[in-house]
Amino acid sequence: MNRSPVYHCFVGIDIAAKTFVAAYAEPGHAASSPRTFDQTEAGFAAFQAYLPATILPTQILIAMEATGSYWIRLAVTLHQAGYAVAVINPKHIHNFAKSLPRRAKTDALDADVLLRFATERQPSCWTPPPTVYHELRQRLLARDALLAMRTQARNQQHALSQWPVVVAEVTAHFNTVLAALDTQLAMLEREITTTMQLGDWAASATLLLSIPGIGLHATAWLLVSTLNFTLCATPEAAVAYAGLNPLARESGTSIRGRPRVGRGGNARLRTVLYMATLSASRYNPPIQALYTRLRERGKAVKVARCAAARKLIHLAWAIVKTGQPFDPGYQQKLREHRVMVAITD
Repeated sequence: MNRSPVYHCFVGIDIAAKTFVAAYAEPGHAASSPRTFDQTEAGFAAFQAYLPATILPTQILIAMEATGSYWIRLAVTLHQAGYAVAVINPKHIHNFAKSLPRRAKTDALDADVLLRFATERQPSCWTPPPTVYHELRQRLLARDALLAMRTQARNQQHALSQWPVVVAEVTAHFNTVLAALDTQLAMLEREITTTMQLGDWAASATLLLSIPGIGLHATAWLLVSTLNFTLCATPEAAVAYAGLNPLARESGTSIRGRPRVGRGGNARLRTVLYMATLSASRYNPPIQALYTRLRERGKAVKVARCAAARKLIHLAWAIVKTGQPFDPGYQQKLREHRVMVAITD
């Protein structure tokens, strides 16, 4: 039986681009005065010296928000030093702060909110993702950015071509930019493919690519978004993580709204799965059967595609967890896997 860790000190950190504000408290004692540190190696060292020296790093829980990318260096440094680091979704902190008495908003007060959140909720600790995660994620984000730039350049070139006077030099500039973007995109495609084939997640990538309807980029986003499905203990958890679970909307007798997909979860993963259903609903037998059945029952296209996306991530989860390639009879494998998990537990 796993026991929850016992912490002897809780810390809240509010992070900005160049500085961060921290406050800590030991159980039964008043919180320290908030203090500001620089987002530098010297600032990180000064922060660690600021914490109680008599308490082991493993007994100190440090909570911070996932604010842009400013938190990453500090979180990695503290994790490597042995501290228990919790990286919190800003929405969770926002909702927690709303439950507190009305107050002003400053960096020091935000650090105090994070301190209270850490003390009361004791969130689970964060673990840095593996190198392959960064290799794939950065290339995928770069690809998205270059695709957006190419679309913008094409639209601008088309708009200028509609004018009665077209400047040849400007058209040539756009052609040069578009050619360069095409070259860079082709390089990224090769790098993504190589990472998928030779990286630490190659086995899972091969399994996911066996699913009709899930291509290279959908596979990459599935692995990156779920950390190779380590963030999802069950297929239902994977559905919820993608924000594809229908949410009921009922209250008493006056509100009887239709269940609908919420705005929570990983939006990028949800979009990838939704787009994958275009192909899966035609070439993947289980997905095609579900989609056709729902449409024949009069369900809207969006409803049918959301259901297909849910089934698709169920299928992806089962294939990665069982280590078996695509099989139309995957539901039986899923049931057998659940039985084995129940037995081992």
